Parts: sequence; C-alpha cells; structure tokens
Amino acid sequence: MLNKLKKLFGGQPSVDFAALITEGAQIIDVRSAEEYRTGHVNGSVNVPLPTLQTQLNKIQRHRPVIVCCASGVRSSSAKALLQAKGYTVYDGGGWTSLARKIQDKG
Repeated sequence: MLNKLKKLFGGQPSVDFAALITEGAQIIDVRSAEEYRTGHVNGSVNVPLPTLQTQLNKIQRHRPVIVCCASGVRSSSAKALLQAKGYTVYDGGGWTSLARKIQDKG
C-alpha cells in the first residue's frame, strides 16, 4: 500500500538494498575521494561524480548498480547518467542511510 501511494505521488517504492547486494549488486559511491576516506559502505567503490563518465570501466554493466553519496543529490545525478548508458541503477541516497538499511537486513 505504501509503495502504491509513493508511486501515485511521485515517490519511489521501497527497495530491499540488502537483497540486491546478496544478488550481486555493486555499490558505487559518487562522493569525492576525500569524503569517501572519512567513511563509506563496506564493499563500495569510489567513483566521484565528476569522473563517472570517464570511469565507466569500473562499473560492471551486467550487474545492478546502487549509487550513493552524502545526501542523495549526487546519487540522483549518477543514477540518471548510468541509466542513460544502459545500466540497471538504484539510488541508495546518502551512504550512512544506505549502510543502515543494509545492516538492518543483514
């Protein structure tokens, strides 16, 4: 029901990020290298948003992608760019929130 309401009002349905990771999804953190060094989701790969277009070789096209950043703004841009390139992408939003969602299920 909640997912139907979110879809009706323009929100995204809930995503089980832990299940996506179990099924092989890769996590791409699009924050700067300095931000990434201060903390990140275990197993994530840092590809800063300004370099994403030129570093697509770091992202496996056959696996789903979960993008994250500090607050969700850059991850939204990264999702749009990757989708335009043919990737299956989920926006994890802020990395700390994503880490909690994964941990809560794990």
